[in-house]
Amino acid sequence: MLGEVCQEINNWFDKKRYFGEFVISDGVLQPGDFELLDGQYFRIIGSTFNDGVYQYPAEKLADETFSGAIWAMAVPPAVIAISNEIEDWVNKYTDAMNSPYQSESFGGYSYTKKLSGGFSGSDSSTTTWQGVFASRLNRWRKICPYLPR
Repeated sequence: MLGEVCQEINNWFDKKRYFGEFVISDGVLQPGDFELLDGQYFRIIGSTFNDGVYQYPAEKLADETFSGAIWAMAVPPAVIAISNEIEDWVNKYTDAMNSPYQSESFGGYSYTKKLSGGFSGSDSSTTTWQGVFASRLNRWRKICPYLPR
């Protein structure tokens, strides 16, 4: 989920980018010309099987050799905490979000149909994790990811 959060706010909190050929063997990123600390988050780019955000030392990666990039990240603890909250929220509300109904009741059977963009009577932006957590994530949002920090 942390990778999705970083993508949403256009901020990868990258501290250093390493480019070259990287090896993942026995499910583990092998040491190379990069420096990552235990527990540090990093992003893999250019891999066939493993693009994404991981915590070092990542295990259970798909074995491969690839030319790409490893970005060492420095993610603020508050962003990690919000990312965990988002994951819990998504797990709790996924079924409701995918349902075509806002509410149902049985016995006399009644339902309220969800509008195409969101729940009836509400702004559709609040029915996704992006809408629900936007105000809390905005302080780290980069409008244009290409501007220098």
